[in-house]
Amino acid sequence: MNLGIEIGGTKLQVVTGTGTTIQQHFRYPVDKAQGANGILRQIDEAIRQVTEPLETVGVGFGGPVDTHTGQIATSHQIAGWSGLNLTAWLRERTAAAPVRVENDANVAALGEALHGAGRQFRQVFYVTLGSGVGGGMVIDGNIYHGVPPGETEIGHIRLDKSGKTVESVCSGWAVDQEIRRAIADLSSDSILKQLVGSATAGEARFLREAFDRGDPTAGQIFERLADDLAFGLSHVVHLLHPDVIVLGGGLSLTGEPLRAAVESNLPHYIMGAFQPGPAVRLAELGENAVPIGALNLSSK
Repeated sequence: MNLGIEIGGTKLQVVTGTGTTIQQHFRYPVDKAQGANGILRQIDEAIRQVTEPLETVGVGFGGPVDTHTGQIATSHQIAGWSGLNLTAWLRERTAAAPVRVENDANVAALGEALHGAGRQFRQVFYVTLGSGVGGGMVIDGNIYHGVPPGETEIGHIRLDKSGKTVESVCSGWAVDQEIRRAIADLSSDSILKQLVGSATAGEARFLREAFDRGDPTAGQIFERLADDLAFGLSHVVHLLHPDVIVLGGGLSLTGEPLRAAVESNLPHYIMGAFQPGPAVRLAELGENAVPIGALNLSSK
């Protein structure tokens, strides 16, 4: 039996199973005030409920890690992680021989490459559009690694010299803020404004419906988002030239309009020899991308 763990800034998932089969699934909200210790207590609680011996443990962690040692470099969202050797901590509690700790975007990339939207391709680049923006590259079923703790950090690619990054304009939080600013100046008959209503967070979840209903502001935001994302991904194409780019994370749930717009805009920013560019696909594993990737870490 394998154990897979996803440690994020808003949720913790702990699963048991093999391949794509999840047998036990524990999901916890993350309390930022409790810091890393609160998450470790939740992991302990889940492990105590596992009924079968654990052979392997895989972790997708929301931040840079040293994949050789399992030591956490830092978390940009939750305090208390810096310097913790998570591999050693998990070995003490599970007695599992292989314990691997990876950045969560790498683990999601592995899940999608092996069992999701990238399973028919050799070279898979995965970008997660969530509260932040992360990336992972899988080649022939193996995660690509830079020198620790460096990885394929597409979110930190600069789009100009002002400091504008992919993450600062293409993350879920960035789109939430963009919608918030936009609807402040719109009249009450705006479809997007009506859908958002009194919501003060997660406004991006209303973008797709507003777009489908022909709201012009939603269309403008979609166009801007897809164009900036395509420009950022053009650097991935020039450096790594993957077979496919997989869009994951919460914003990818806006679905086909975003995928199609990114695929349409991408060729404008890549050199002629690379035309028409890689395929662009939507992630297929949803919220289970990291847990499924984590279950498969030990075999890669």
